[in-house]
Amino acid sequence: MDKKLIGIDLGGTTIKFAILTLAGEIQQKWSIETNILDEGSHIVPDIIDSINHHLDLYNMTPEQFVGIGMGTPGTVDLEKGTVVGAYNLNWKTVQNVKEQIETQTKIKFAIDNDANVAALGERWMGAGDNAADVVFMTLGTGVGGGIIANGAMVHGMGAGGEIGHVNVEPGGYQCTCGNKGCLETYASATGVVRVAREMAEEFAGESQLKQTLDNGEEVTSKLVFDLAKAGDFLAKSVVDRVCRYLGLACANLASTLNPEYIVIGGGVSAAGDFLLDQVKAYFAEFAFPTIRNTTKIKLAQLGNDAGVIGAASLALKFQ
Repeated sequence: MDKKLIGIDLGGTTIKFAILTLAGEIQQKWSIETNILDEGSHIVPDIIDSINHHLDLYNMTPEQFVGIGMGTPGTVDLEKGTVVGAYNLNWKTVQNVKEQIETQTKIKFAIDNDANVAALGERWMGAGDNAADVVFMTLGTGVGGGIIANGAMVHGMGAGGEIGHVNVEPGGYQCTCGNKGCLETYASATGVVRVAREMAEEFAGESQLKQTLDNGEEVTSKLVFDLAKAGDFLAKSVVDRVCRYLGLACANLASTLNPEYIVIGGGVSAAGDFLLDQVKAYFAEFAFPTIRNTTKIKLAQLGNDAGVIGAASLALKFQ
């Protein structure tokens, strides 16, 4: 009988699950709401119940699985399988995730940071073409990322791959991390709006974006990109600035690592080639010549499935 993998993508609002083949093909998918009440004490029991319930549903046994892999927010101890500091889950103290899940599902368990597992997913089954050297950058509410070098995830001393905190504007916008000028403050969904607000204050011409901001209406990063595509001068200037910072960050990462691919995903990347082409142009301007010709920048391909696919790949080590 062909063995299977389970991938879990633990988020602040939903927990996504998938059963996959060893080749990375999703066979079943489901999700449950994340219950963060009572300091997140329901999360792990809910995960265990959901797995055991679905194995019963599909007439499957623990013996049919090589392992379970999970991506989670927070700081992960890979060896112990613990998580701490996942504040959007209300996990303020150390959570012994591995111990609980292995004991109560009878399946081996591996865990890593959520941005890292999304990187593993895109590298394995998405835009990374299973290359040995891939950098993944996700532009969402924040900017996350993961670095794969020589086929292995880069963890450093625990915080490797914090791409969102690469400094692109010394003395720039205040970041939640305490520093100023992090990439996250400019290129995340909230960062794009922040750039738009600042630039609108100094802008004197005709602009629908400026009008929308001045009227106190809601502005999203999607709206900024849509208006830029439609030719709004201010919106185009905002997008140009954001892409310049992204191109600079990509050039610096590539000059350090020279990966085969830098893959850009997350909500902001939905702007597609309009974003990608401008980032590539700035990358070409800032990158070391050899790097410019060998590292390719691509859009992510897996969307919301990157997390469960990458998480499942963590369990391949149990084969």
